Amino acid sequence: MAKESIKARERKREHLVAKYATKRAALKAAGDYEALDKLPKNSSPVRLHNRCKLTGRPKGYMRKFGVNRVTFREMASAGKIPGLTKSSW
Repeated sequence: MAKESIKARERKREHLVAKYATKRAALKAAGDYEALDKLPKNSSPVRLHNRCKLTGRPKGYMRKFGVNRVTFREMASAGKIPGLTKSSW
């Protein structure tokens, strides 16, 4: 489980990216890199990192489900993911 401060920092970055997305796109199209440089660093989408929505774990993230592999396996075994069944052959 990740620290709450790390999860909060990531949520803050997501908020800033959404807030400055249109302004950033307009400045890039205009080629005004000096004004682009004055925007907050955390408003850049490159600084985002995918984290599990439940635990905050940064590694083993499954984009389709929004959780990491460990949480995914627990949820799948418990039947909490609709349409997913354990494979056997």
